[in-house]
Amino acid sequence: MLLRHGKPYTGKTSWGPTHEKFLARIAFDHPAQQIAWAEYRSTVLEAGQRVDRITQALREQVMDWRLGKLVQALMCFKGIDFVAAVTLAAELGDLHRFEHPKKLMAYLGLVPSEFSSGNSRSQGSITKSGNSHVRRMLVEAAWCYRYSARMSRPVTERQEGQPRSVCEVAWRAQLRLCTRYRRLCARGMHSNKICVAVARELAAFLWEAGRLVDYPA
Repeated sequence: MLLRHGKPYTGKTSWGPTHEKFLARIAFDHPAQQIAWAEYRSTVLEAGQRVDRITQALREQVMDWRLGKLVQALMCFKGIDFVAAVTLAAELGDLHRFEHPKKLMAYLGLVPSEFSSGNSRSQGSITKSGNSHVRRMLVEAAWCYRYSARMSRPVTERQEGQPRSVCEVAWRAQLRLCTRYRRLCARGMHSNKICVAVARELAAFLWEAGRLVDYPA
């Protein structure tokens, strides 16, 4: 609606405090347009409040959840916030069930497909045969590694009180994946393919951190 009426947002980040202030200042001369805009705004605000309620309910449940420590460990990683960590834990469960990170990669459908004929062997795109929810979460998280490795405030806060061994794995992941993203980008690879490659390696680091967690019986 804003684009149609020549009121684009020129800021850098959408849905942040600055963006919200911009939206709050928007006004239309025609009453019908103002009503439509107010309804749009109300819908967005109500959706945000609903998300906040559900997120708070999840936080309360995770405190007594068997996989609660796994959630906290996964949140030590760049690109893995609370909701993403809960989703990964719920979908994957105890990561000790995967004997090797390659088995986790295969489970997530992040390994290349393979075509063999006689003595020839070729690889294609990823199989996408595994858990699509986790695969999507990891690919989205991979976008965060396009920036240089650093301990941002959110990551630092999420790592407070967590085992040093888990934090070290998360930092090694940053160093490795941020560098890999830049190198693949320098080679001219498409950003979507880069994110899939980074997501595949991120799964291995998550596997390593998840196996450091002590799960209650």
